[in-house]
Amino acid sequence: MKKYLELNDIDAYRIALDLSNYIWNIVIKWDYFAKDTVGKQWAKAIDSISANIAEGFDRYFKKDKVTFYRYSYGSINESLDWLEKANRRTLLKKQ
Repeated sequence: MKKYLELNDIDAYRIALDLSNYIWNIVIKWDYFAKDTVGKQWAKAIDSISANIAEGFDRYFKKDKVTFYRYSYGSINESLDWLEKANRRTLLKKQ
């Protein structure tokens, strides 16, 4: 029986999904102002990484797939920007 590639077979997807839950658990503990400004944006950007991989995976045409994978890559860069802001604003613990 032929096995088809499934979304959970893709390492990048699983890593991005785990990362989004990890960041969620950090941000959820912040005070209201930090959560409402940096936290929401960071969590949305991180969530978009796996979400765009998932959406691209389900597209039939290669051009559509590539578009969503590029969106995912853009979300990675956005997430890094929010990480830097969280770090500079001392919202993150050293560990």
